[in-house]
Parts: sequence; structure tokens; C-alpha cells
Amino acid sequence: MRYNSTRNSGADVSAAAAIARGISPEGGLYVPADMPRLSDADFDALRGADYAGRARLILSRFLTDFTDGEIADSVAGAYTGGRFDDDQPAPLVQLEKGVHILELWHGPTCAFKDLALQILPHLLTRSAKKMGDGKKTVILVATSGDTGKAALEGFKDVPDTEILVFYPEDGVSPMQKLQMTTQEGANVFVAAIRGNFDDAQTGVKKIFTDPAVGEKLAAHNMAFSSANSINWGRLVPQVVYYVSAYCDLVNQGADLSDGFDVVVPTGNFGNILAAYYAKCMGVPIARLVCASNANNVLTDFLTTGTYDRNRQFYTTISPSMDILVSSNLERLLYHMTGRDDKKVSGWMQALSDTGRYTVDGDIADRLRELFWAGCCDDTETKAVIREVYEKKGYLCDTHTAVAVGVYEKYKQQTGSGRPAVIASTASPFKFAASVLDALAPDKAQGSEFEMVDKLHEATGWKIPGPLAGLKGRTVRFDTDCEREHMLDVVYNRLGIR
Repeated sequence: MRYNSTRNSGADVSAAAAIARGISPEGGLYVPADMPRLSDADFDALRGADYAGRARLILSRFLTDFTDGEIADSVAGAYTGGRFDDDQPAPLVQLEKGVHILELWHGPTCAFKDLALQILPHLLTRSAKKMGDGKKTVILVATSGDTGKAALEGFKDVPDTEILVFYPEDGVSPMQKLQMTTQEGANVFVAAIRGNFDDAQTGVKKIFTDPAVGEKLAAHNMAFSSANSINWGRLVPQVVYYVSAYCDLVNQGADLSDGFDVVVPTGNFGNILAAYYAKCMGVPIARLVCASNANNVLTDFLTTGTYDRNRQFYTTISPSMDILVSSNLERLLYHMTGRDDKKVSGWMQALSDTGRYTVDGDIADRLRELFWAGCCDDTETKAVIREVYEKKGYLCDTHTAVAVGVYEKYKQQTGSGRPAVIASTASPFKFAASVLDALAPDKAQGSEFEMVDKLHEATGWKIPGPLAGLKGRTVRFDTDCEREHMLDVVYNRLGIR
């Protein structure tokens, strides 16, 4: 398996190179040159395997320059040994007949990013060794909340790595902020920026693609890589849980004669893109439902064909989705254009220059056939949390609730009767204040941990151990900066002048 770049089809690199570099030199994202297909025998094997076994098979099709032993060791290091509740990283829970919740938050940081960021350090360190340049890897991350903590937890004290995380000062929940700023590990660093996630992401990409910065790091025997979903090593593990969900549906006897729908609360487009890749591999996903919050740039794009980030930015109760520039959409467009790097590069340049672009009419039509898109604002999201809990006894976080709300709109407008899998991306206790406000507004006051306790008392749902363990932890990081000064922060942390 070789990898091309979305902005340079002539790029031809190994999986190890794609993972070690994170982003292509011209700013494009690495994608597989060919999409592997799963055979009937493969699906038989997958249905009989546990999650780790499913991960080994799927990853082996994409990471062909890794040995079976390297993949097996990486998978074991990520998904076994109690890192996830009951060693079940992605359990499928029935919400109602024909509708299942894919719970992706049973890992060490209580968010779906754990499923990729527990294995990425194993893949990245092995990739760096295969590249053989002996440089220290500097992981640079922009986060809207969950990626940062999951990356910090995954890379803490990993030899020959340094990880720096930037988050928007007022754009994460108090629990997310506390998770990051109290992070342990000698090789970790966290800083807030005065701006939103798009500012952080733009700043990180600018640092990544500046040749002078790369040369300066190389002079100090260092090289950048990424733990954001722009890194293929972050994205490919996410394909596994959609394949796994399909296997679980089959094992439970679901009627999949017409396929099934997948609903994903979406910000940077990586999670739903992983579902698209699973579909390309042969998983019978009928429709991909893209759920947005008030920052509904993806809803508008998937329904009109015009991407326009020139709009008001909303700080919502589902902060991991507060994004107006969805990086992974570039990968989808590359595939939809038949790998036309010039066309994709033109659109990305237009987005940078003017904040908008419009895809060709035939591509817009194909996107509408493949995706259905909708959105929920905060008022709707809170109503969904309350209704789902009162009627079905299930407690949603603020992102999962967006997905459930959009799924209801999808069913009403399309009449789809297919089974559905809704991705649940975070524990409700990560956003206790907002969830409690939806259920019992009169109780939604006090400190973060007081509201966590109140949510537990009101619902009987167990507080995840990793969140309960934050109480009383000392804050280690209080750096903040303007976006323009992010590079100075990086140099200072790395001891480069």
C-alpha cells in the first residue's frame, strides 16, 4: 500500500512515511493510493474476532510495510490490558429497536479520540524508526477539546518524542481544560491561544508547512509530526470501529438486507470520513448522516456544494464541533474528483484566500447521494438530552445529542427504516454542566466536580474513573498566547533560539 497527497498525486510514500511526516510538504494530506476491499472470508474472520483481532486485520490492509508482529504489538499496547472498560473499546448499545449507539468513550480520557490516540504512539514511533533518521519527533496538536487530552495521554513519556498542544482559551469545557492543564509527563506541554479552534488549527498548519521552521528543527535533530486527524495514523484506526459495529450488528441478527445508516456528530470531518472508508472497504453503509451544531458549515456544504466559512462563529455546548474549517473534507474531495490534485489544490487555495469555494455540479450531486446533513442548535441539543433520558433512559453528552437530534430529522424527512448506528463521542460527565442544565436546570450550579456529582446523583450513571481522578489535581500549564506567537511558544519549549 502506497500513499499519495491530496495536493500532489505524484507523491508516492509508504505508510510509515505518511505517519511519520503527518502532512505532505506542499500542505496536502496523505491518502491510500488504492482502497483495500474486504472479502467474504475476511468478514467471517472479523465477525468471530474481538476488537483487537478486528483492528489487526483492518490495519494490516493499510499498513503493509509493518510486520504482523508490529501491528499485533501496537494493537495489544493500545486496546488490551485494561486501557478500555472491560477491554471493549467500542460497545454497541441498543437505544431502541433498529437504532444503536456506538459508545466510543470507554478509554482513558472518556472520548472517542482514545481509539486512535492510544495506538498512534505505537505506530508513530515504529514509523520513525523505519524512516531511520534518528530525529526526535515533535508532535504539534491543535485541539477543540478532546484530541488534546487524548494525544497528551497517548504520548506522555514516550521516548524520543515531545508533544505540544494548543487549545482555544474559551473554546473548551472546564473538564476538558482541566484534563489538559493537569497532564502528567515530562515530554508534554499545553498552551491556550486567544482565539477559536480554527485559529489554533491554522497556526499549527502554518508552522508545519514553513520550510524555514522545518530546517531549524532539523538543525537541532528534530522533526514535526501530528496527532490531529490530518495524520493518516490517527485516521486509519477509526475505520476499525465502524467495521466492528457492522460485525456486531450481524452477530446480533440485525436485518441488513438494505444496509444501515451511520450518524456522526461532525467537526473536523475525520470521524465520518473513517465511516466512508469503511463503506469503501465493503461495509454495507447505505447513508452517512453528518450532524453539525450551530456551526453548520458542513450542513450547508453537503446540501449546496458551496463551502463558506465566512459566517458567525458560535461557542456552543458541544465545543469539539465548534469548527468552521473541516480539514479532512479535503481527503473526501480528492477521492470524489478521481484524485484530481490540481482541482483540490485550487479549492483549498480559494478557501485560504476568500474563505469559500464551490465544487462542480456532478460532485455536489454525488455528495448529496452519499451524505445527508443536518444541524441542531444548543436549545435543540438540550431538548434531545432531556427527551432521550426521560423516554429511553439513556444519558447523552452534548455531541451525541446533536447526532441523535439530527438522526430524528433525517428519519422524518427521508422515511428511512434502515437500522442505524449513531456514534457517541464522549462521556456525558465530560460536559456535566450542560447535561445537568438540560435535565435539571435548577441544579446546574456550583463547581465542575459538584455538577459531576449532581449528575451522578440525578441519574445513577457511574462517574468514569479518569474524570473522578481529576479532583484535586494540580494545574501544571497556564501559558497563553496570541496565534501569531505560537511559533515562539514552540521554540521556547524546545529550547530553540
